[in-house]
Amino acid sequence: MSTARTIIRGKGEGERLWFAGGGVHIWKATAGETDGAFLLVEDRMTQGKTTPLHTHPNVDETLIVLEGEILVYAEGREHRLGPHGVAVAPRGDAHAFMVASESALILFLQTPGSGEAFYRDASEPSTDEADAEKPADLDRLRAAAESHPDIIEILGPPPFEAAKQNAATARS
Repeated sequence: MSTARTIIRGKGEGERLWFAGGGVHIWKATAGETDGAFLLVEDRMTQGKTTPLHTHPNVDETLIVLEGEILVYAEGREHRLGPHGVAVAPRGDAHAFMVASESALILFLQTPGSGEAFYRDASEPSTDEADAEKPADLDRLRAAAESHPDIIEILGPPPFEAAKQNAATARS
């Protein structure tokens, strides 16, 4: 028998967490609420937030852009997505994304909802909208990923040309 229940959450409603990868998550539907079927999270981020190249071995991930613009790296190339754009990364497919606009708001859906443990380990409660601008804690992100290899595997640094150019400039 399913333990899933009806979920109704409006704008801004849901548990708020600062994510070590950067940005603030508002949890719209947890794995516990959906009987493990899926995890649905709103992610508010600022320009330059970039994920490392990664894969989810046992989770399909869908990104829906609500506001702003992101670059998605998939299938070996960059794809630009604006509002109402969608990217689907089936389990095992390498992908990454980077916020290209001043800010972005995305909704991400993971099926099944088993990825929740990774995000909780790489997050902390947030009550301040400015937390979206806090720098990423990549050491904490890597440690959480290493603790959950069935959920996420980090394959390498961000694959974006802009990210590579910014890193080279910082080293100069």
